[in-house]
Amino acid sequence: MAAVTQNNNLTGLARAMVNHGWLTEADAEGVWKRASQSGDAFVTELLRGKRFKAEQIAEFAAVSFGFPYMDLAAMDSESLPQGLLDTKLTQKRRVLALYQRGNKLFVATSDPTNLQALDEVKFQTSQSVEPVVVEDDKLGKLIEKATEAADNTMAVLNAEDLNLDFADEDSGPGQTDVGGIEIDDAPVVRYLQKIMLDAINLGASDIHFEPYEKYYRIRYRRDGILSEVAQPPMAIKDKVASRIKVLSRLDISEKRVPQDGRMKMVLSKSRAIDFRVSTLPTLYGEKIVMRILDPTSAQLGIEALGYEPWQKELLLNAVQRPYGMVLVTGPTGSGKTVSLYTCLNILNKPDVNISTAEDPAEIQLPGINQVNVNDKAGLTFSAALKSFLRQDPDVIMVGEIRDLETADIAIKAAQTGHMVMSTLHTNDAPGTLTRLLNMGVAPFNVASSVILITAQRLARKLCSCKQPVDIPQEALLAAGFEAEDIDGSWRPNKPVGCDICGGTGYKGRVGIYQVMPITDAMTRIILKGGDESDIADQARLEGVRDLRQAGLLKVKAGLTSLEEVEAVTNL
Repeated sequence: MAAVTQNNNLTGLARAMVNHGWLTEADAEGVWKRASQSGDAFVTELLRGKRFKAEQIAEFAAVSFGFPYMDLAAMDSESLPQGLLDTKLTQKRRVLALYQRGNKLFVATSDPTNLQALDEVKFQTSQSVEPVVVEDDKLGKLIEKATEAADNTMAVLNAEDLNLDFADEDSGPGQTDVGGIEIDDAPVVRYLQKIMLDAINLGASDIHFEPYEKYYRIRYRRDGILSEVAQPPMAIKDKVASRIKVLSRLDISEKRVPQDGRMKMVLSKSRAIDFRVSTLPTLYGEKIVMRILDPTSAQLGIEALGYEPWQKELLLNAVQRPYGMVLVTGPTGSGKTVSLYTCLNILNKPDVNISTAEDPAEIQLPGINQVNVNDKAGLTFSAALKSFLRQDPDVIMVGEIRDLETADIAIKAAQTGHMVMSTLHTNDAPGTLTRLLNMGVAPFNVASSVILITAQRLARKLCSCKQPVDIPQEALLAAGFEAEDIDGSWRPNKPVGCDICGGTGYKGRVGIYQVMPITDAMTRIILKGGDESDIADQARLEGVRDLRQAGLLKVKAGLTSLEEVEAVTNL
């Protein structure tokens, strides 16, 4: 009778392995008994015997029971949804929330037949649970990382533990309740902090709080695309706005004019996230946009930005020269600041004096003297530049050249032994020289100071679910490919959509660059009064790829789609 009882205990994965001849009845019973005594999962105990590899068991379970299989090697604990599962349940039942789709929660497990664990997840989350089979050893490591990350962020969920830093200490006090609004309302505090943490975990660049006549919505901008994430009750819109303004040291009693502020959220001892806050009075309340400024973005290294090898070499050679001007151009949100800070990070050494003037400083780097311009106080870009030149700088970065005075001082600095970096809003590299001339800068000063111009865009990267697509040769030629490029050795890819990318087919972004060094031939064109088209023609003769051609290289490499390149570049 005892043997029969033990046989009845073998269910799910253990029974399947016996039925398929992977284990004998006695071996399976022994593993099951040891697992019960130790309190560990059946798969974990099975792996201790070193008879099977975790990958073998995961593949067997996925095929036998018809569940999807995923490799957790590339999974980052910071990208996992936070707060859905209790850490005790995660550790005890060896399950981990991977992602959500509607009311479905996809859960990583090494044993999809462990119905007790899945039922506990369903009970705790009130969602439909879909198991995803993973390797047990990788699951254990990811659970450990996720638990550590949860411990680090628990302090953030309490208002008193939010560590704040502010860009403008001269703003109004705004520390008391106004108009009966309880700014320390605990549910609002927790809700706002969850919105901020979710945005960070999802890799969003901006959070939009938008009040309308009949509803209030919150949107995230991810990979350059806005998407709605929540429609909280209309009743909390003023409380949320007041809470954000208090944290950003803004005047909560002033709702008639725009305000700008800043806050900092410390996630752990090694990681802090800055938020740049902008408020705007609209018909139905204040719209608030929070720009997420992650200092780690400037520490990715130039290799991660997407420069082609020859473009990277040209840029590094330019910024490491003792004097001259390097300009980065492109529309708002094209990654100009990250490119500049990546270059500054390379130059940031103990023997180099670096000063920056920004509006405001988006990324804070130790070792660099950063100044926030303040037009109301008289601290303009030009005033900051004049002060820099009296402080023995080696490298100067100007957030943006907006007027002739700033341009003149920056150019003089570049001509007198300083490396100057700045940004301009132009469509491409040749147009930057025309823009400077239209500002009133003398052609001689442009020709003698500017040594390199980089124009850039950000294109969405294809997710791993991408698939090859057949595009007619005529369409490829019309997009800008040369006939010799269409040799049949490669095929463009298209977005498909999966659970990893949220169905969009894209995950992350890659830079597209036009890197144009100013050569002697271009200098002569500028001095003779040549226009933008003349400089563009000369750039083509010298082998400089324009933005469309640079984007097509990314298509050929399988990094992005042709549609995406056509959307972000002009022919």
